[in-house]
Amino acid sequence: MKKIALVVFVFVTTLAGAQVTQQNQQPQISVAGEGKIKVAPDQADITIGVENTGADAAEVKKKNDATVDAVIKYLKGIKLASEDYQTQRVNLNRNYDYNKKKYNYVASQTIVIHLKDLSKYDSMMMGLVDAGVNNIQGVEFRTSKLAQYESEARVKAVAQAKQKAGDYAGALGQKVGKAIVVTDNTQTFYPQPMMRAMKFEAADSTAPQETLAIGEITVTANVNISFELN
Repeated sequence: MKKIALVVFVFVTTLAGAQVTQQNQQPQISVAGEGKIKVAPDQADITIGVENTGADAAEVKKKNDATVDAVIKYLKGIKLASEDYQTQRVNLNRNYDYNKKKYNYVASQTIVIHLKDLSKYDSMMMGLVDAGVNNIQGVEFRTSKLAQYESEARVKAVAQAKQKAGDYAGALGQKVGKAIVVTDNTQTFYPQPMMRAMKFEAADSTAPQETLAIGEITVTANVNISFELN
């Protein structure tokens, strides 16, 4: 009988403790915020390639190596820092030509160039083509002030989250208190270009050629914040 009474006492005590904890728990609200900063890029990563095809593997590789050597010498010649260009892929493949019923070899090398001055893009690309580049695989725009814009985006994300919390709290007749938990949900990827409308001027034969529409890139930050409700 005493054991039964003890069990009942423990159960009642536990239940009472849970009720007190629940009553003392601070009301909370959790919201998400997003901040975006749109900026014009001032740098770019340009992926170029050299490719040669032939019947003899050694000759194809030798020809491709000679072209790559000319490309690297050109980059050195325009005073591009050695850390601003890097070989990405080197391939030598044997392919079968079903029409000619024979094998051929394809040698290729891909180089990524980090261009810190976009005004040099057109002249550099012409020089690279003259040096033997026969494959331009893409351009990825960047900004030299990424850390600054990421910081600004985070501030905007927090401000949006706080505004959301205020809207909900106001509708409930309550006020937003201090932040309890802050979670950064920003994905680590480089901002991609978003093209903006370009203004077309009348053709001017004396104006420098422009073949690069830089558009804008968007730096984004995402945050989740839990606030107390008062």
